[in-house]
Amino acid sequence: MDPQAVKSNLVLILDYGSQYTHLITRRIRSLSIFSLCINGTSSLKAITDLNPSVIILSGGPHSVHAPNAPCFPDGFVEYVESRGIYCLGICYGLQLIVQRLGGEVRVGEKQEYGRMEIEVDKAVGLFGNKNTGDKQVVWMSHGDEAVKLPEGFEVVARSQQGGVAAVENKKRRFYGLQYHPEVTHTPEGMETLKHFLFNVCGVTAGWTMEDVLDEEIKVINDMVGPEEHVICALSGGVDSTVAATLVHKAIGDRLHCVFVDNGLLRYKERERVMETFERDLHLPVTCVDAAEQFLSELKGVVDPEKKRKIIGKEFISTFDAFAHDLEQKLGKKPSYLVQGTLYPDVIESCPPPGSGRTHSHTIKSHHNVGGLPKDMKLKLIEPLKLLFKDEVRALGKILNVPEGFLKRHPFPGPGLAVRVLGDVTEGNALDVLRQVDEIFIQSIKDAGIYDSIWQAFAVFLPIRSVGVQGDQRTHSHVVALRAVTSQDGMTADWYNFEHKFLDDVARKICNSVRGVNRVVQDITSKPPSTIEWE
Repeated sequence: MDPQAVKSNLVLILDYGSQYTHLITRRIRSLSIFSLCINGTSSLKAITDLNPSVIILSGGPHSVHAPNAPCFPDGFVEYVESRGIYCLGICYGLQLIVQRLGGEVRVGEKQEYGRMEIEVDKAVGLFGNKNTGDKQVVWMSHGDEAVKLPEGFEVVARSQQGGVAAVENKKRRFYGLQYHPEVTHTPEGMETLKHFLFNVCGVTAGWTMEDVLDEEIKVINDMVGPEEHVICALSGGVDSTVAATLVHKAIGDRLHCVFVDNGLLRYKERERVMETFERDLHLPVTCVDAAEQFLSELKGVVDPEKKRKIIGKEFISTFDAFAHDLEQKLGKKPSYLVQGTLYPDVIESCPPPGSGRTHSHTIKSHHNVGGLPKDMKLKLIEPLKLLFKDEVRALGKILNVPEGFLKRHPFPGPGLAVRVLGDVTEGNALDVLRQVDEIFIQSIKDAGIYDSIWQAFAVFLPIRSVGVQGDQRTHSHVVALRAVTSQDGMTADWYNFEHKFLDDVARKICNSVRGVNRVVQDITSKPPSTIEWE
């Protein structure tokens, strides 16, 4: 998707490392406005090339006084003012505006963290839809505070402690919120963002998945020559299925899908997926059995990052071999590889400087992003890389992808390798996990709650516990059950099963899967954990 196609209404977020930054992106897109997030220290040219109508400066963990504190580039203020661009600073972003435009920021005498009440001082601009004296609860998270505003700025809201909560300079089009409107802990935050974008900035809604589809087809046709052939890594999950269907719509039978059995699939996954491809999607799919190759390379590896990078490397090796075989048949070697990479994959893999978040940390390398080898021969086509999961599902619906595919829970590219903690080739870990996972997922489906859960799976733990089975002492494996609810995978809450359901599932697992005598449930949200264990 080319941001230039929607540049007249592009809301650009400059990321300074806040854990909430990408929630801003999501919230704005939910208003049918295209938003894009780039590194907060990107060059002025990178910003001007995108030609945004609104720029939002995110929060972050830094102090504006810290050495090498991240900041927008030289010439940014002049560019924004000369083009009439609206600029909103959130938390650290507000402090950055205040300091760089001639105000003063100090370490706060009273730090403000968590839920706090603010009061509207002036019902203008940011709070033009409120009344003076109105109060609301917001989410604060800052240690510094603005103590002197730049010339022409005014305070439009204060915290219950008297601190600056919101500022604005209508003439210069600079605005600031000291709290986080993007989080659910600020109940009226979305109302404030909506008012700011539509009523203050004059942005119009109109970005749709139909726009995304049309633009991506154009991009693919411009990229791929009329005689070139393309390979698609098809896993059977939502992302790769939608990506394959989209590219097939663009170039037809010059797309060649390949399903790789890497030995890390779920129970009967290979048979089920291939049958569904043939029956429902009618896409040309070749199944490649590479289980021995993958498991051989993973033998003895316990570090999660090493697993992901090995799997990424082996996938590309498999696709290169498939491309070579196609060359023998077609007389021309395919040059491109389609992947169902999503925006959260790119975010969590923390791409290198110039393309991502240099002021945040790598969460994990996704096999299709951070795990790709540098010397890969195939060029990538990633039509979904700026989309979140729910947006991909909406796109799939437009492409008439069967509902059964669109409702499938996400499954990680590295497969069960990141659900077996430790060496995946040790003992019968994969077989045990497959059986446990099948019981868990089937029980969820039988209970009629599959569609209420974002993702559910079992994890094989690298420990054994003492138990009693058949009146005999056992020293067997422990497995964990994980189920979460989410909108886009960036944040998640654990699913609260009924106790009877958990009791039934635990009994079924221990009675049916040889070698398991203990079942535990993961009840951690994201953050602080990730959804997957590795």
